[in-house]
Amino acid sequence: MSRHTEAVTAGADRLIARLERLPVSGLLVWTRVVVGTATFFDGYTTLAIAFVLPVLSKTWHLSPVEIGWIISSGYLGQLIGALACSWLAERYGRLKILGATIAIYTLMSLLCIFSWSATSLMIFRCVQGIGTGGEVPVASAYINEFASAKRRGRFFLLYEVLFVVGLAFAAILGRLLVPVLGWQSLFYIGLAPALLTLPMRFLLPESPRWLIANGRLAQGEAVIARLERDAEKHGHALPAPAAVVLRPLATPPRGGWRELFSPLYRSRTLMVWALWFTAYTVNNGLVTWLPTLYVKLFNLPLQLALSYGLATNIFGVATSILCALLIDRVGRKRWYVSAFFLGIFPLLTLFALGATSAMEVLILATLAYGTIQTITYSLYLYTAELYPTRIRALGSGAGSAWLRIGSSVGPLIVAQVVSGLGVSWVFAVFAGILAIGGSICAAFAIETRQRVLEDLSP
Repeated sequence: MSRHTEAVTAGADRLIARLERLPVSGLLVWTRVVVGTATFFDGYTTLAIAFVLPVLSKTWHLSPVEIGWIISSGYLGQLIGALACSWLAERYGRLKILGATIAIYTLMSLLCIFSWSATSLMIFRCVQGIGTGGEVPVASAYINEFASAKRRGRFFLLYEVLFVVGLAFAAILGRLLVPVLGWQSLFYIGLAPALLTLPMRFLLPESPRWLIANGRLAQGEAVIARLERDAEKHGHALPAPAAVVLRPLATPPRGGWRELFSPLYRSRTLMVWALWFTAYTVNNGLVTWLPTLYVKLFNLPLQLALSYGLATNIFGVATSILCALLIDRVGRKRWYVSAFFLGIFPLLTLFALGATSAMEVLILATLAYGTIQTITYSLYLYTAELYPTRIRALGSGAGSAWLRIGSSVGPLIVAQVVSGLGVSWVFAVFAGILAIGGSICAAFAIETRQRVLEDLSP
């Protein structure tokens, strides 16, 4: 290692040590609130379609297959956005790409208002998905890179809970507005994120870890000094930085897609992709399909069907908050394995009972959804912990691409199984998918609790 490289590494060591000692001060809270609000509307935009479709299925006389494709088209766009935007965030920084993703999904919310057919709505939802799919992995990398090892789980998940609250907000407004103002009202609400691009662009600091990883030590030091001044301004006494020694690799990697499959990260990549796919296939298959199921198969009134969907989402918010408060104590791996296998029981019970009533589905599907929601909600935390800063957004984006694939597959599975075998078999299939995810997690997941990011992933 050259003297210049040694000096740069030593400088990075000192900066990371200063970053790791920082408390959650006013500037960090502001940063989390602004980005979290964008993520809130991402969640809202993602789920709003579930509360639009019960109306459109009757107005446009949609078949189950058309409904499945409208849902899946959004996730196809999210797949593209997750991969493209996370790659761009590694090259150009987190904040620039975040602003672009918000602009995309806000503009598409406007165009969705003027949809005139299933095909037009599919197209607008697909492009909208590029923005929603790109925003969350980039935002998750950004927020993760400010947090210290001791508080990272709680700090990050109290931000990420806003995505889940956004899902519930879509359910609440779907229940209140759609029967009165029509389905377009939900897309009007989706225009609000445009107001976030200005404060995000000009008031928030760039990720110090991204700056340091890209050799911009002076800029990284300026961000950390700003955070230190803010902490002291709010009465926090900063301890002396504890020694953090980065582990330089013998051959410094260049980052990019190939490193995701390097010997050090290959097993992590394949493991976390399996978790994303299995958990989201089940949960998004359930939550986007249930309101329409209540209307079309159980003939519930629209308002009651939307109320049932709201109850499911509120329970998901409650379990997510519980996860945020406890995951730093329990640990990621132990929590995930437990949740995967606990989620199987209500689904198998529904299969055994035949899913013959709406109330039966509401109670048991909600239990399964809330349990698995703690996994889906926290996977951005866990995925970001598995990779170094140079590929953190890319790793998060690639992992969440399997969210999009799973979310596309879930509604299509529902449509095909309901048409061919009946509704009860959907829950049996979903239970089998959870069993696969839980087994992979038990065998291959690593624990990341309270470990410095640079120590976890050199």
